[in-house]
Amino acid sequence: MNYWLMKSEPDVFGIDDLKRVKKEPWDGVRNYQARNYMRDEMKKGDKILFYHSNTDVPGVVGIMEVSKEAFPDHTSWDKKSKYFDPKSSEENPRWFMIEVKYVSKFPRTVSLQEMKDMKPLSEMKILQKGNRLSITPVTKAEFDHIVKVAAG
Repeated sequence: MNYWLMKSEPDVFGIDDLKRVKKEPWDGVRNYQARNYMRDEMKKGDKILFYHSNTDVPGVVGIMEVSKEAFPDHTSWDKKSKYFDPKSSEENPRWFMIEVKYVSKFPRTVSLQEMKDMKPLSEMKILQKGNRLSITPVTKAEFDHIVKVAAG
């Protein structure tokens, strides 16, 4: 099993939205490295830290899981979509997505600042200078540490 962190803005799609719908395709990723993680490495059952970005207190708010492995992101060939890419087509898709399912919401946010202050997370990719990827791998130890901190 692999572990991941995926970012979303809570006013676009947050943990409460996922809790309400139970499962959701993770569409609209337009970064090649993040796409490659989804397409090549993320497997059904992998655990994911759900991270709220671009908010007053950015941080990890819960857990989700890969419920369906990579498939073409149809929004990339929909001319009406904000994620349209004229170089992508049904015959030759450039972009992919996975489906995620809700697992749990933390009783509190584990903030970005808290994470920066935790020695066990010092090597975590999201905390590295210049890392702005919306999807990053995390180690089992990092995942477990954040879950433990969130539980109090």
